[in-house]
Amino acid sequence: MSHPISLSPSVNPSHRCATRLLTMVHEFHKAGYQRIRFSSGMAPSGIYWRCSITHAGNMTADGLHIQDYNAPEEVAAYSSSSGDHYFGWADAPGRSARELGLLFLDRFPAIAEKGLGRDWTYAGWLTEILGRAERDERSGFPVFFADYPIDLEPADRPPPVTIGMMHE
Repeated sequence: MSHPISLSPSVNPSHRCATRLLTMVHEFHKAGYQRIRFSSGMAPSGIYWRCSITHAGNMTADGLHIQDYNAPEEVAAYSSSSGDHYFGWADAPGRSARELGLLFLDRFPAIAEKGLGRDWTYAGWLTEILGRAERDERSGFPVFFADYPIDLEPADRPPPVTIGMMHE
């Protein structure tokens, strides 16, 4: 029987790294940066999970995709092929989600600035997704894009950008 609360980390190294990345975003939300969002999916090979982090203003209205990838200061891209070298950082391995979060806010000030504010609906959705990831459930690692057809369950979709958005 599966426990509702994870008692140990995943044995899968890729899942541990992806969970740490999602936990970093969760840490942002707890610190008041609830407008920081992510879009994730599969690489064309179907092997690697990709996750790009940006602010709500750079997301499509449905909350699934990033609008402008051509602004490198506003998009931080990660691939599970990088393991724990998040965003290509040589100093990332071995760091906790909170430590990665501090590095991220320092190295991506535009995302930090535009990501400050409340979005309780999105923060709540991420909390549920993170719980699934911690239990090593497949749905804990969202796939919003891939080179194959995707059928997202309603509970797996992030809330639209316009819902629950409160600016500070």
